[in-house]
Amino acid sequence: MYNNIPTRVLTGECRLSYVNLVQPRANNNDPSAKPKYSVTLLIPKTDTAVYQNILSSIEAAAADAQGKLWNGVRPPVMPIPIHDGDGVRDNGTPYGPECKGCWVITASSNNKPQVIHQSDINTELAPQDIYSGMYARVTINFFGYNRAGKRGIGCGLGNVMKTRDGEPLAGGASAAADFAGIAAGGVATPAYGGAMPATPGQMTYPNTGFSSPAPTAPPAPGPGYGTDQYAQQQAAPAYAPPQPQGQAYPQAGGVNPLTGQPW
Repeated sequence: MYNNIPTRVLTGECRLSYVNLVQPRANNNDPSAKPKYSVTLLIPKTDTAVYQNILSSIEAAAADAQGKLWNGVRPPVMPIPIHDGDGVRDNGTPYGPECKGCWVITASSNNKPQVIHQSDINTELAPQDIYSGMYARVTINFFGYNRAGKRGIGCGLGNVMKTRDGEPLAGGASAAADFAGIAAGGVATPAYGGAMPATPGQMTYPNTGFSSPAPTAPPAPGPGYGTDQYAQQQAAPAYAPPQPQGQAYPQAGGVNPLTGQPW
């Protein structure tokens, strides 16, 4: 019981998972449902006092719903929102390793919860300080429901008081973890804009990082060819008139033996 409300509980320190406290999240199983703010609480099994308070509040919610929603009939098998993190989900798959040794409860609300830090309960936290994996104390309220013929106990989300940071559960890492052990100036800074190292047989292109095979030199001109590599034409031989076969031509300065006259 919290603030004399039998269905309400203030948890001890627990870890938060599947945090949707900044923006509401749609229900993938029911697209027509209104998006809600939600969070999953990982409550250590060692916190037996809070566990007993939760069971008592669930019982109080069931008693209230039996008279108001269930026509005086309590469901023989009543679904409740607390689960064993060392067991399996409703679909048979095991809970994640972060759930081991914990009771698992998912709480949701149509209204945006206030998320503050224990060092300043009057100021809401910035969005970047709210994440899956942090530790907090949370107010939750249990209630009965009767929807589409299904009866059970749900868990409403109140407000969240962050107690300390924790290892993020969303697959990301903090900046401190990313750069731990790296001293200022201890990492060489690559030079940008310079020419790439030359590779035999390749041409490099400054400022791009690309290279291609170097062009090969054109073949040396052969005998009788011009020096222009794009117009290598064979030089034409000097013209010589054909010589008739069997006929002798007179020589310059000779005398015609028939006439006695010079040619």
